[in-house]
Amino acid sequence: MGKDTLFRSVEMSLVQLYVATEIGRETVSALGEIGQIQFRDLNAETSAFQRTFTGEIRRLDNVERQLRFFGAQMEKNSIPLRPLPDSAYVTAAPNANEVNELAQRTDLLENHINQLDDSYETLQKRWVELIEFRWVLREAGGFFDSAYGHTDEIRSSADEPSAPLLDDVEQSGPANGAQDRSLSRMNIGFVAGVIAREKIAAFERILWRTLRGNLYMRQSEIPEPIADPTTHEQVDKNVFVIFAHGKEIIAKIRKISESLGANLYGVDEDMDERRDQIREVNNRIDDLNAVLQNTKKTLHGELRQIAQNLASWMVIIKKEKAVYSALNLFIYDSARKCLIAEGWCPTSTVPQIKRTLHEVTDRAGIHAPSIINEVKTSKTPPTYNKTNKFTLGFQTIIDAYGTAKYREVNPGLPTIVTFPFLFAVMFGDVGHGFIMALAGALMVWFEKPLGKKKVFELFDMAFFGRYIILMMGLFSIYTGMIYNDIFSKSMTLFKSQWVWPEHFEPGTPIEASRRDNYTYPFGLDWGWHGAENNLIFTNSYKMKLSIILGWAHMTYSLCLSLINHRYFKSKVDIWGNFIPGMVFLQSIFGYLVLTIIYKWTQDWNARGDSPPSILNMLIFMFLQPGTVNEPLFRNQAFIQVCLLLIALCCVPIMLFLKPFWLRFEHNKHCAVGYRSISDGRITSALDPEDEDHPSLTAHHDSRHSLDSVNNSGALIAEDMKEEEEFEFGEVLIHQVIHTIEFCLNCISHTASYLRLWALSLAHAQLSTVLWSMTVGNAFYFSGFLGVIAVFFLFAMWFNLTVAVLVVMEGTSAMLHSLRLHWVEAMSKHFIGEGVPFEPFSFQLLLEEDSEVN
Repeated sequence: MGKDTLFRSVEMSLVQLYVATEIGRETVSALGEIGQIQFRDLNAETSAFQRTFTGEIRRLDNVERQLRFFGAQMEKNSIPLRPLPDSAYVTAAPNANEVNELAQRTDLLENHINQLDDSYETLQKRWVELIEFRWVLREAGGFFDSAYGHTDEIRSSADEPSAPLLDDVEQSGPANGAQDRSLSRMNIGFVAGVIAREKIAAFERILWRTLRGNLYMRQSEIPEPIADPTTHEQVDKNVFVIFAHGKEIIAKIRKISESLGANLYGVDEDMDERRDQIREVNNRIDDLNAVLQNTKKTLHGELRQIAQNLASWMVIIKKEKAVYSALNLFIYDSARKCLIAEGWCPTSTVPQIKRTLHEVTDRAGIHAPSIINEVKTSKTPPTYNKTNKFTLGFQTIIDAYGTAKYREVNPGLPTIVTFPFLFAVMFGDVGHGFIMALAGALMVWFEKPLGKKKVFELFDMAFFGRYIILMMGLFSIYTGMIYNDIFSKSMTLFKSQWVWPEHFEPGTPIEASRRDNYTYPFGLDWGWHGAENNLIFTNSYKMKLSIILGWAHMTYSLCLSLINHRYFKSKVDIWGNFIPGMVFLQSIFGYLVLTIIYKWTQDWNARGDSPPSILNMLIFMFLQPGTVNEPLFRNQAFIQVCLLLIALCCVPIMLFLKPFWLRFEHNKHCAVGYRSISDGRITSALDPEDEDHPSLTAHHDSRHSLDSVNNSGALIAEDMKEEEEFEFGEVLIHQVIHTIEFCLNCISHTASYLRLWALSLAHAQLSTVLWSMTVGNAFYFSGFLGVIAVFFLFAMWFNLTVAVLVVMEGTSAMLHSLRLHWVEAMSKHFIGEGVPFEPFSFQLLLEEDSEVN
């Protein structure tokens, strides 16, 4: 058995487990700790409410609700939660008695916390009412004095039809002083209370329009906000007192006030009585404060004790729920009183699973051992690619596009190199690459402390891809060395191979000459920087380089399809797809790359010819076969015609070879006769007729319960569905579509790699413009002004470089590199019909919950 690598998905096995009912929970819990098996649902036709362990799951749901309630109470009271220790992810789940004790404890704690919280809420609400009442009593004296001063005005308005407030004021007694006037004797009532300040304007309008102005209202602002006992928000409020004539009007005022959320309070008209009320309210507030502090202290003490264990309790309950959810996937054999389970697991982990089952059985002291059998089946296993913290980010890029078919070549392995390299071709700059590599290196160096806390979403995404950022930065430094570009400036590491003339006439073009017997050792000669034809040269250089890289990337990706065809033993795909497809690609674009390289190797000055246009050559190769206006080499026209004919001959081979070969094989198979269902290729996981597994046959008598028989028949039917009937028309249509896409994509995908050239030039030009508009302008100043200009313009340049050139341009180049892998490369070999491996794992469960929270 070979070692599992990233080149292919891990080899999987379908296993069948026989577990004693008494240790079913402990066995599943142990398997959840190792996280290497994906259980199949053997009760697919049974609803969730009819499954065996639904009651336990409901009970645990209630416990989980209680724990969430405790967390909400701690957040409400600003009590920090003790962080979950790292050992909680590897600690086995407790036994059933401990879980039952935890459930009982949470019930008691919930009742106690509810009582304390309700009591505190009630006391808090009463305290707020007393505070408002005190403010009403404080402001009432001024309101009543003002009302006494306006009784004459109120009396004069009584003659008006629209304001008959005080019809009997004339009989109210002598008016020789405010102290002799009583509102009750004048049949004037009042309503006092507190209302939110934002509602006071609407309150006044409603009263005025409803009572037609037959009222006298005074209000003042409470200087300090008052906490709302329901929402616990600070609310600005006003005290108001409304005077009106008649009980009916007073009743209307009360209804309107209550409808707008005002709190009404009974205030005595007499000053001495109000003074006694204030004294009584202050005493009650003091007593209530003491009770509130004691209640709050008790509540916080309970919550602090819960906070010490809440995170661990959540882990216990989540694990316990996951265990019972997995047990609901098992079937129960009533004859032998055991649980039967099926699942996929990596073949290399079967010995580990066996050891785990043996350890659980030994701890429980049960004589009947748990049994695991590897079962033959024609079902396609799920795809599982083993990753580590370095390869996880690159594999996630591939899995975001689609899951590879089981055991096909994993595109995630070459992506580790090709993804950051193609990014760097577009992003190539030593300075920008250094900034990106430094950011990635810092996140890698501090990955342990940063991985334990969440900052914000964008940073968390960058931290997840920290190794990708590091690799992109390192590759960008390399391509920046090739381009000889650092923050839009060149590096004079070596002597230039171009020499400028010492004497020249002003106003005439200056042309550099090449040194004899000398070539610039590495990368682009720095002498091109600043030259007038620099853009023309780099334009041609990077455009042709992008074509070469695109051809190499597509050719390499197409070769991976050959490895897939050989592994799946599909000779018809090799002869009908790979070989004609490779010949078609190389006949056109392989030839194009050879002409580019050949053109670079020629000394056109020595030949005395002008270099021909490669683009025109390719166009006329299709439009005017056999015609070459500017020959590149001898017999070029004949070679191009031959290559074009070879490419055209590959098209019908791709169109018809595979469909007709499959029809021939199908007809030959039908002529021999139908195979028996029990030929060994399709085997049910519950089929007892498996001679290769005597342990499975030994338990034949333990699977004669009705559930086992039904599930066995269902699995056989499911396997037989995979033997689809051959349809020649569908195969032919599929192959026609594949051929058309391949031929057209060879052209469009090659042109798509020109984005490497376009983004590289755009990045270099944007970097040059940014330098010239910031730091470049700073050197025009001198003296102290020059120092200030350099300081501020350098700060502006650096911030814009990081924000625009590194972050925004880096994101753009990364997305383009991602597209080149998903579309241009993976379309040449990627099947992508796999199902991801989702093992029953406590670690994955807790990680997903932490991401959600």
